[in-house]
Amino acid sequence: MRRQFFVIALALLFVGGVALSADEAVLMDFNLLKADIIPDPANQGVMTQNRATMMDFSSTAGASFTDEQKKQMRTSLAIGNWDVLLASSSQNILNNELSYTKEAAVSASAKQYAGQTVFGVRIHFPTAPFNSWARINPPFEIPAFEPKATIDDQGVITPVGATAASGTAATGTTAAAAPATDPINANLSRFEGSYDTTSKVITAYGIVKNVGTLKSVAVTVRGLQFPHGLYAVLTDQNNDEHMVFMGYLNFDGWKELRWDNPQYVSQVRNRELRIDPLYPASVPFVKLAGFVITRDANAVGGDFVAYFKDVKILYDRAVLDPVRDINDEAVWGIISDREKERKILESRSFGNVQVERYLEKQKQDTNADFSASTPTK
Repeated sequence: MRRQFFVIALALLFVGGVALSADEAVLMDFNLLKADIIPDPANQGVMTQNRATMMDFSSTAGASFTDEQKKQMRTSLAIGNWDVLLASSSQNILNNELSYTKEAAVSASAKQYAGQTVFGVRIHFPTAPFNSWARINPPFEIPAFEPKATIDDQGVITPVGATAASGTAATGTTAAAAPATDPINANLSRFEGSYDTTSKVITAYGIVKNVGTLKSVAVTVRGLQFPHGLYAVLTDQNNDEHMVFMGYLNFDGWKELRWDNPQYVSQVRNRELRIDPLYPASVPFVKLAGFVITRDANAVGGDFVAYFKDVKILYDRAVLDPVRDINDEAVWGIISDREKERKILESRSFGNVQVERYLEKQKQDTNADFSASTPTK
């Protein structure tokens, strides 16, 4: 892990401006990550990818890959695609095999979140009495400036501008983020989701921009009375990672675990005011980078199971009006160029891993039993 298991509260005071009140945003609603396209060839009727969060890393792949291999470089934030990484001291074949994420459907008769899909995780910790941890990571780093697009049933991504220019759309396409008429939604990138003009709440796919001072973080989680600790992992515009301790999971049922920034100053007159350039030095944002589950040496080992519904934040805006007279990024493209460089680097590692997994799956034996012996004549 790149960070120790402690939280430096001052580091969570993201680039701050003068704000009058805290805004609310749903940083991630896992009900929106249900797999709804690209069927699994091995399991009839089971979908594998989430349309709204599809990403295609094949555009930066080399010419040595075949078209079939490049198709494997398309992926999404579908719940089943998230990875579980165990501490090095806890890794073995059994523990790795039994640690994974999975969609979980809430029953229609449930008192909370009836009929919705939540994020389920199973982690197989060692049974030996020593401290351990497991990190739950998204399949790729959530992009900050991915343009709005339409995605067809095969996962082919077409920017909204290109679709509009051609005047046609492929059969079965659905806009991941439909073009908006209000100025705030019109300026949101694809993974920023949408802004509800009535409730004034953003519902995002893992990233919220214009974040000044972070006030609170809440994770809605269903516990099963495990005494394990939960951290939310957040990153900012400087790619700095922050571990936020949410609490322990030693309860039964749904509960909102909340972290309040102890360094948050409510009285504006008592704040240390400073003005930081917003472009191109930084575009203040908070991004979900995953979760960490910690297991104490004295706690029970073996299987651990939990469910996540959403992650929410309260924050002060970096600027009061996010709608600018001039779209700086559209003019200069400085941050988009930086994102493109990151995407190329990520595609080299992620794309190769996806292809290697695909090739390994092609080599995998699918027979469950031996063939019947031929009688000797």
